[in-house]
Amino acid sequence: MRFSPSRQIVGALALGLLAACSPAPTPDRAQAQTASAAQSQGLDPVAMAAVVEQARALPNLHAVIVARDGEVLAEHRLRGAALDQPVNIKSASKTVLSALVGIAIERGVLTGTDQKIAPLLASDLPAGGDPRLQEIEVGHLLSMQAGLGRTSGQYYGAWVTSPDWVRHALARPFDDDPGGRMIYSTGTSHLMSAALTQAAGASTHSLARDWLAEPLGVTIPPWPRDPQGIYFGGNDMMMSPRDLLRFGELYRLGGEIDGRRIISAEWIEESWTPRTRSPWSGHDYGYGWFTKQAAGHDVHFAWGYGGQMLFVVPSLDLTVVMISDPSPRPREESHVSDLHDLLDDGLIPAAVAGEGSRPNPSAG
Repeated sequence: MRFSPSRQIVGALALGLLAACSPAPTPDRAQAQTASAAQSQGLDPVAMAAVVEQARALPNLHAVIVARDGEVLAEHRLRGAALDQPVNIKSASKTVLSALVGIAIERGVLTGTDQKIAPLLASDLPAGGDPRLQEIEVGHLLSMQAGLGRTSGQYYGAWVTSPDWVRHALARPFDDDPGGRMIYSTGTSHLMSAALTQAAGASTHSLARDWLAEPLGVTIPPWPRDPQGIYFGGNDMMMSPRDLLRFGELYRLGGEIDGRRIISAEWIEESWTPRTRSPWSGHDYGYGWFTKQAAGHDVHFAWGYGGQMLFVVPSLDLTVVMISDPSPRPREESHVSDLHDLLDDGLIPAAVAGEGSRPNPSAG
């Protein structure tokens, strides 16, 4: 069913954090409610109280939402936009784009992850370009293994100010062969958006609206486009924290939610299968999803600049959204590590400790 956070649980776990948007209960009453609500829903109340305090201490953290078994158990707006207001999810957009590609394959719009992209982008290929352009496949774009030089980091400004983003990305010199090491580049994701647009004969936004947002019951408003009108692939997509949680739940549930199949379970497994590894973080990477282990549990996550995080822990039936300042100044690399610590050292132990108190824990 559609998420409808329990008033009791939200109030119980708030501990004053929701004061910006609703009156908080008295401290004594809040503590008592916290214990009873958390224990009844499978989160250890002592561990959760510590999580709340840690979250409050992170100045760049705007919002935290925690769901277990599809029930929202903690929902905190610390600062910034309301929880139902679309915000910039930055490079977590790559994860949503991957979902669209999976749906496109299932619908026959794309033939598979081994489909070559050169025929779809033929008019944008540079004259006399590297022959390896003909070898790049859909899967290479999704896993950041296209081999093309980066358009992110120090190369980002020149790319987004170029007159043609697709041609600029295709003209980058190769740093590796297609299928080789991970080269994180938002231009690679933009090529996927362009190829999908060409194959479908429709914009990436219209596909996101028709294939994902409407059946899922969420809102994905239009986001920036390149000079040729191609929707930005891999950055600047807008979703509210609650809608991003809903998207994460779709994956946790194997692609079917509220009795409606939206994405195939096979695609989710494909997306979560490690194919390369980030040279920066050391995390495994599949099709738009990073993967790590925490306390023996597989954690699949979307990661956007500044700390726009969606975590899915299938073995604990746990889905977590963390929204942060999208443009920290100066850049706060340590903030993302703090968010991982909040999950690894706080939320996962709280879920493990509360396992026995879940009303209807699922197998595994």
